[in-house]
Amino acid sequence: MEWQIYLDKFINSGGKNLIRYTLFAGIPYLLFYVLFQSKTFRMKIQQKVPKAKDIRREMLYSISSVAVFSIISMGILALVKGGYSTVYGDMSEYGMVYFWVSIPLLIILHDAYFYWTHRAMHWRPVFKYVHLIHHKSTDPTPWAAFAFHPLEAIVQGSFVPLIILILPVHPIAILTWALYQFTLNVLGHLGYEILPKGFTKSKLTFWHNTGTHHNMHHKYFSCNYGLYFNVWDRLMGTNHAKYDETFEEVCDRRAKATENISSQAA
Repeated sequence: MEWQIYLDKFINSGGKNLIRYTLFAGIPYLLFYVLFQSKTFRMKIQQKVPKAKDIRREMLYSISSVAVFSIISMGILALVKGGYSTVYGDMSEYGMVYFWVSIPLLIILHDAYFYWTHRAMHWRPVFKYVHLIHHKSTDPTPWAAFAFHPLEAIVQGSFVPLIILILPVHPIAILTWALYQFTLNVLGHLGYEILPKGFTKSKLTFWHNTGTHHNMHHKYFSCNYGLYFNVWDRLMGTNHAKYDETFEEVCDRRAKATENISSQAA
């Protein structure tokens, strides 16, 4: 029966997203906040311990977002079955060159989509109804990666159904982008900086965002709106004035903490 196909899609999509969320958020949380917290705490961007109630809220709203994403996946299935999408299954249809180009193109388009929808959700009349839930995590943990109000989850999840209406994409390209998105989203909410000192000033890497960049957004709200790249924030003048300085301070504190750990072990 037709409804059974969509129900199966909801269950399968929800199950896969929940597993990804648990693994991608749970493993970093276990490492940084449970097993090695006493050794890594001085490396933390904000020197605070997250409250249990905040972690519970992040997890519950993330599970809610997974449910919303699963409903959206049913809509994607409807678009594909109705012949309205540009999704293709045969690699030879567009060739391998296009396949490999389509992955960074998805990432670039999603980065622009995220920046502008994110800024829109900070508009005062909208913020408290849509984006406030996510910003209750002023010092986020990896569990905050999907901690959205259902309305924000709809905005975040609408990128794929919109993109498959205009851009030919292979399912593997979408999956590759999704894994990249999962990884960068969790790193942005990790609460720790793992990138090397000088990253934000190097000509080779300054264009890419850091954990510090998004952590500062959660702390200060009205800055650092970008997701993957530090391009739109630079173009629009929305980087925090002390972003580079804060990144260097965090890296210096991390270096000192590492030295202390090494000296204690010796």
